[in-house]
Amino acid sequence: MAFRRRWYVVAIWLAVLGAIGFASTTASALPDDSGSRPDIEAQAAFELVQQRFPGDAGGDRASAKIVFVAPAGERVTDPDNRAAIERLVGEASRGSQVAVAVNPFQARAVNAAATTAYATVMYSVTAGELTDDARRHLREAVDRARAAGLTVEVGGPVLAEKAGIGGVSELIGVLLAALVLLITFGSLVAAGLPLLTALLGVGVSMLAIATLGSAFGMSSNSSTLAIMLGLAVGIDYALFVVSRYREERAAGRTPEDATAIAVGSAGSSVVFAGLTVVIALAGLTVLGIPAAGQMGLAAAGAVVIAVLIALTLVPALLGFWPNAVLARRIRGGASITTGGGGTRWSRFVLRHPVAVLVASVTGLAVLAIPALDLRLGMPGDEAKSTETTERRAYDALAAGFGPGFNGPLTIVVDAKGAGDPRAAVRTVSAKIAGTPGVVSVSPPRFNPDGDTALFTATPSTAPASEETKDLVRLIRDQRAGDTFLVSGTTAVNIDVARKVQDALVPYLAIVLGLAFLLLLVVFRSLLVPLKAVVGFLLSVLASLGCVVAVFQWGWAADLIGLEQTGPIISMMPIVLVGIVFGLAMDYEVFLVSRMCEAHSRGEPARQAIVTGFRHSARVVVAAALIMIAVFAGFVGADLAMIKMIGFGLATAVLFDAFVVRMALVPAVLALLGERAWTLPRVTARAGSPTMDP
Repeated sequence: MAFRRRWYVVAIWLAVLGAIGFASTTASALPDDSGSRPDIEAQAAFELVQQRFPGDAGGDRASAKIVFVAPAGERVTDPDNRAAIERLVGEASRGSQVAVAVNPFQARAVNAAATTAYATVMYSVTAGELTDDARRHLREAVDRARAAGLTVEVGGPVLAEKAGIGGVSELIGVLLAALVLLITFGSLVAAGLPLLTALLGVGVSMLAIATLGSAFGMSSNSSTLAIMLGLAVGIDYALFVVSRYREERAAGRTPEDATAIAVGSAGSSVVFAGLTVVIALAGLTVLGIPAAGQMGLAAAGAVVIAVLIALTLVPALLGFWPNAVLARRIRGGASITTGGGGTRWSRFVLRHPVAVLVASVTGLAVLAIPALDLRLGMPGDEAKSTETTERRAYDALAAGFGPGFNGPLTIVVDAKGAGDPRAAVRTVSAKIAGTPGVVSVSPPRFNPDGDTALFTATPSTAPASEETKDLVRLIRDQRAGDTFLVSGTTAVNIDVARKVQDALVPYLAIVLGLAFLLLLVVFRSLLVPLKAVVGFLLSVLASLGCVVAVFQWGWAADLIGLEQTGPIISMMPIVLVGIVFGLAMDYEVFLVSRMCEAHSRGEPARQAIVTGFRHSARVVVAAALIMIAVFAGFVGADLAMIKMIGFGLATAVLFDAFVVRMALVPAVLALLGERAWTLPRVTARAGSPTMDP
C-alpha cells in the first residue's frame, strides 16, 4: 500500500510534521528539571520546609555565589579590595529580579586567611525565569570587579551556559554514519534515504516533545536522549529495510514485490526490535525517579516514530527511486554478492568454536571487572570544564574554605512535639556539630511558629566523595529520639544514587527475563534465548566496566576531553541497560532470524549459521558502525550525563555487535548443533507457531 500510494504517504508525513510544528509554536516551553525525587528523605525534608516556612521559596529561587580571591600577597580585607567587593555587591543588588545581595563582610563569609570571600545573590524567580537583562547586569558588574585586580568567579546556574547538543562532534558522528552507508550500499540515494528518513523522524519527535512535553510533565532535559536514540535507530531500521529490498531486487523480483517482501521480513524484525526498545525504556517510569522516566518516555516515543517511518515512509520512497537505491553494477545487470567476509568468518568460527567462545567470554569478563567498583552519584560544578566560571568558583571555594564547603548538608529539625523547641534544636545542633567529619554548623533559623528550624552542617570532605556518603549515613543513624531530616543538594544526590543502586539489579532481572520470553516466542527455542540473555548481560557489564575505568578511574580520560573524574551519574547504568537491551535484540533478531529461516527450510544447523551470516553479517556490521558513530558523536557534548551515556552506548554496541553477536553467538550455536532449534516437548505443545522474520 505504501509503495502504491506513495504520494499520499509522503503528504501525510509532511502534514504531520507541519501540524506538530505549528502546534509547538503555541505550546509553553518545557520547564527545567524540577529535581523532585519522591520516596527519599531529602525530598521529604524539602516538602516539610515548604509547609513550615510559608512564603519562603528560597529552595526554588535562583541564586549566585560570587567568589572573590585576592591577588597573591594581598587580602580581600585590604581597603582597595574591600571597596571593590562592596561596590560589586551594591551593583548586583540593583539588578532586575534580585531579591537580596549579601555583603560577605557583614555575613562573615571570609575565610580565616582573608584570601577568599563570597557574596550570595538571591533572585525572586527561578533560574529558568531569569531574563537576559538580569544575567547581563551581573556579568557586567563582575567584569568591573575583575578590572580592579580581583579574581572573581560566579557559582550557580545564573551565568552557566546551557549545555546542549548539535556541536561539531555530533556532526562528525552523522557524517561517519553517512560514509558507512555509502560504502555499504555503493549508492548515494541508498545511503541518503536512511539519513533523510531518520532526520525527519527526529524532527517529528522533537516537535512532538515540545508540543506535548508539558502535559506529560517532561523537562527540557528529556529530549536529548530522544535525539540520540531516534537518530541511531531511525538510520538502522531504514537500513535493514533498504538492504532487504536490494537483496530481493537482485534476486529478480519487481520493485513492488521486493518492497513488500522487505517490509514483511525486515519490517517484522523492525517492529519486534522497536517494541523491545520501547518496553525497556517505558520501564524506566516504574523506578520512581521522574528524570529517568521522562527521558525513557521521550526516547520511547522517538523509537515509535522511527518504526512507523520504516514501515511506511521508507517503502513509499522506494517507490519513487526503485532503481536509484541499487548499486550501479546491479542496475547494469550484475548479480549481488552477499556476505563474502561474513561467510569466511562464520566458517572460521565453525572450525574453532571453543577457542572463539573462550576468548569472547574471557575478554568481556575482564572488561567488566571495573564495574565491581561502580560508585553512583551526581557530579556538580566540579565535573565541568575549567573554562567555565562555575568550575573556577567551585575550586576557589574548596581551596579557601575546604572541600566540603561546596556541599553543605541542610538539617531540618521538626520540634513541633517538643516541650521546649529551642532546647530540642540546640541538642540536635550540638550532636551534629560533634559528629566526626563535620567541621562547622550554622546558627539555626526558626519558622514563624517557632517549632521548626533549619541549619547547615559543613562536611570536611567533597560532596561526591565516599566519606561524605558515610557522614550522611552516620548523622541519620544517630537520630535516636530526635526528629530531624537531612537534605540539601548533596543529600539529594546521595539518596537518589542509593535508590537507583537498589533498583538496578531488579530492573536488570526484569529486562533479562523479558528478553528471554520474547526470544522464546520468536525462535521457539530455549537455548537460543538463554544464549542471547547471557551475551546481553556480558556486553552490558563490559560497557559499565569501561565507563567506570574512564569516568571514575580516569583511564584515557584525556582522549575524550574529560577533565574531572568522579562517581558515575546515578541514572546512567539503568538508562544504559534499558537502551542496550533493545539494541541487543536488534542484532539478535536480524542475525539469528536468517539462521532460523534457513534451518526451517531444511538446512543443517551448521550450514544455517553460514547462511545467516552470508545474508546478514554485512548489514549488521554496517548498522553497528552507524550506531557507534552516532553515539560516539555525543561524547563531545558539554553535558556530563550525555557524554557518559554516549560513551557507554558506543562501547556497548561495539561489544554486543562485534563480540557477542559476531563471535559468541555463532560459537555457541555451532557447539549446540540441532539442539539449539528445539523445545522441550511440553513447551513446544504450548508454544505458538514460529514467526517467519
